[in-house]
Amino acid sequence: MVTGTILFLLGVLSLTRFSLLPPLWPAWCLLLLPVAGRFRLLRRPSCYAAGFLWALLVAHHAISPKLDHALEARTIMAAGQVVSLPERNARRVQFEFRVDRLYGPDGSPVRSPGRVRLNWYRPHPQVVPGERLRLKVRLKRPHGFMNPGGFDYEGWLFQQGIRATGYVRGAASGYRTGYGFSIHRLRYRLRRRLRAVLAGRPNADLILGLALGDRSGMSRERWRVLNRTGTTHLLAISGLHIGLIAGLVFALVRRLWPLAGNAALWLPAPYAGAAAACTAAAGYALLAGLTVPTQRALIMLGMAMLGMLWRRTAPATVLALALLAVLVLDPFAVLTPGLWLSFGAVTVILFALSVHHFTPRPAWWHFARLQLGIFVGMLPLLAFWFQRVPLPGILANSLAIPWISFISVPLILAGMLLLPVHAAAAGFVLGLADTSLGLIWRFLAALAGPDAGLLHLPPVAPILMAAALPGAVLLLLPRGTPARWLGGLWLLPLLFPASVRLPANSFRFTLLDVGQGLAAVVQTRNHVLTYDTGPAYGDNFNTGWAVLLPYLQQAGVRRIDIHVQSHGDSDHIGGLTALLAGIPVGRILTSVPAQIPFSAVQPCRAGRRWRWDGVRFAILHPPAGSRFTGNNRSCVLKISLQQYSVLLPGDIERPAEESLLASRPRALRATVLVAPHHGSRTSSSRGFVRAVRPDYVLFATGYLNRYRFPKHDIMARYHAAGAELFDTARDGAIQFSVDEQGLSVVRERVRERRFWHDWPGSRHSDAIARPDSLRARQSVDNVSAATDPRGSPDKN
Repeated sequence: MVTGTILFLLGVLSLTRFSLLPPLWPAWCLLLLPVAGRFRLLRRPSCYAAGFLWALLVAHHAISPKLDHALEARTIMAAGQVVSLPERNARRVQFEFRVDRLYGPDGSPVRSPGRVRLNWYRPHPQVVPGERLRLKVRLKRPHGFMNPGGFDYEGWLFQQGIRATGYVRGAASGYRTGYGFSIHRLRYRLRRRLRAVLAGRPNADLILGLALGDRSGMSRERWRVLNRTGTTHLLAISGLHIGLIAGLVFALVRRLWPLAGNAALWLPAPYAGAAAACTAAAGYALLAGLTVPTQRALIMLGMAMLGMLWRRTAPATVLALALLAVLVLDPFAVLTPGLWLSFGAVTVILFALSVHHFTPRPAWWHFARLQLGIFVGMLPLLAFWFQRVPLPGILANSLAIPWISFISVPLILAGMLLLPVHAAAAGFVLGLADTSLGLIWRFLAALAGPDAGLLHLPPVAPILMAAALPGAVLLLLPRGTPARWLGGLWLLPLLFPASVRLPANSFRFTLLDVGQGLAAVVQTRNHVLTYDTGPAYGDNFNTGWAVLLPYLQQAGVRRIDIHVQSHGDSDHIGGLTALLAGIPVGRILTSVPAQIPFSAVQPCRAGRRWRWDGVRFAILHPPAGSRFTGNNRSCVLKISLQQYSVLLPGDIERPAEESLLASRPRALRATVLVAPHHGSRTSSSRGFVRAVRPDYVLFATGYLNRYRFPKHDIMARYHAAGAELFDTARDGAIQFSVDEQGLSVVRERVRERRFWHDWPGSRHSDAIARPDSLRARQSVDNVSAATDPRGSPDKN
């Protein structure tokens, strides 16, 4: 059973590596696998094929309802039901909406994408789960940033079953048509009552997370503390809390069941306890919205109860059955770290308990040893999924797990049970829960201080993680096991991987995908320069921590020597605060020093030059004493090596271009140009294009951005000059490497494409064919833009 489940898992994983989804017809072979499994030689291959074909069948069903590209960013009418707990902040309310009927701009019915995620910006009416609405919306297919080391937002939407995102047009654009059943409506009412009772309590957000799985009110500081201490799993409804509730109910019912009279004669106490435990766990999971993690926890709990009742069933077999059930229910749970961490933790616990014999020591000693074993056993998975290991996690979990599980959570559940009976009593009990969470939070916040031990690691290859697993197993064996210490050597490549440095006389330039904004990184053998940091989207999200810092982390960068901040527009400077807080920066060159509260800030001035590892850097603009302001004051940076060069002009417009043409026209010649001002018509004058004569032009734009950048006539101008055009909205991060072999280019959306990723639609930008004359000696990505299925250009 264990071997078959592992092979089924490998089959599912194999499909997730496909960039294009295979055709559906092979899935019919699932009907033949039971027959093939009757033959010994075909049994194991059949298990692998079953995983692959089942995932293929589910994938086709999941991605079949697609939004037509022609409907993207157009105002259309959607009728459906609110199917999630709305999340509110000062600017908008966000909710999931099941679209039952969709109407095009002309009012004709069109195919519905199914479940979508909507934002409704202020002013907006109250949104209640379960209500049926007709809304004017603007939708787009799932689209997210695509960067090395970045979060795969499109993959997350796919796994969550969300097929489009968008927003509601206008406060008065929707109206109610009725109500339907939804468990989220009960959760909504409970949340309102809890917020009323907890008004003014400092830890109300934590209580809502533990009571209802509602983490929308948790601040970024909360998440920072949880991540640094490795306790994120504690402050949400997780398998730990569901298992705790089930265990308490099982023990209570089993002890009291003999008092049930005749019922105890026909139903044994263990069976009654198991049924009550599963019922209580299911109720708790419903309060959390029956999310994917809680569904997984319920399946694991059910299998554990069956294994306990079937006493001859080995724990490993029960765990394998639980994993198989989860994969059948949702094969693409393999895309989330939760599946691996939950089953990995249970596996480590079972292994540790099986190899260590009980010794007469205090309970706290056994608990601490188990926590240490879990930390060691989970180290490869933590390094693979998160590229960081919270060293305070052992101490934090040793105290936080029993405190929250046996004090805070029971108080919260008792308070919720008292809510419909006596509000004052419920408030008193929930106040005790708030106090208990406040005490443990002080402890966690102290561990997560600025000097907290958070070990950052470069990306870990799957083969390296697999090689580290035997080391973790060796370390988990009992004391006295021969050569047990060798397990530490197996883990060393994981903790201290060999750093890959660029060769001398080379550099790597990466234009990151940050939406409608700009952020770039230049790396030489021993130095790093960053140029702009991308936009900020409200107070709780910016591309400094969401894109730039993860990229630097996966690249092994621990310090930035120079950051160039071209100018002060929010789409260029929005992530600067997060960057400065997340990584040491030597100095900053900028045209807006007054906007940057940093000690080592210097104005960028034309004529400043320096050399790193054979690579030349030069500031071309603005000149000293110039009267340029705003976009035209942007710092213009040029990076050169041999006959190759990259030009970063920021958001300069035609006045600044004319100044450069008058003062240093020859210095403008570049192999790679980041188009000024994202391809706006205010820039890229004909004289500027002739002077630069680029082989490659990069547009830093957002998908379906409201400015419709890059403009079609600007792209045509560069195309006529013989340049190959790239666009971060279409291509993701774009990386150029220059060394003695020449120049190579990689597009992240092509390199890392999976079948759930979508090519941008025809309304975004033109499909421009590759010109014949290119000076690059080598191209890693040879996918012709002429084959990009995006249709006709946007001529507005």
